[in-house]
Amino acid sequence: QVQLVESGGGLVQAGGSLRLSCAASGRTFSSYAMGWFRQAPGKERDFVAAITSGDYTYYADSVKGRFTISRDNAKNTVYLQMNSLKPEDTAVYYCAASPRYYGSSPYEYDYWGQGTQVTVSS
Repeated sequence: QVQLVESGGGLVQAGGSLRLSCAASGRTFSSYAMGWFRQAPGKERDFVAAITSGDYTYYADSVKGRFTISRDNAKNTVYLQMNSLKPEDTAVYYCAASPRYYGSSPYEYDYWGQGTQVTVSS
């Protein structure tokens, strides 16, 4: 069982930056693929970024070049650095963990955090 707690969300102006953190419980964090997803009101939960246990990273086209996912296994934490934020990045951001390689579908992740709100004003 893995428990995930996100933090770092907030209100930021367009062009600004935020760094999200996701702290995980459990002794096998390093073996999990970790992902970030986001969900805007009335929309589906969309893939944002993922990092494998071997530190390979994957990004949605909409955030490529602006967002960076990273992990610190010693701290059981995964991060999402978000730069050049746009109003369309406004959503609840969720951290997720998968014991498999990685996936861009939310159905491929077994564990989820409670989400953190990111609001980007124009």
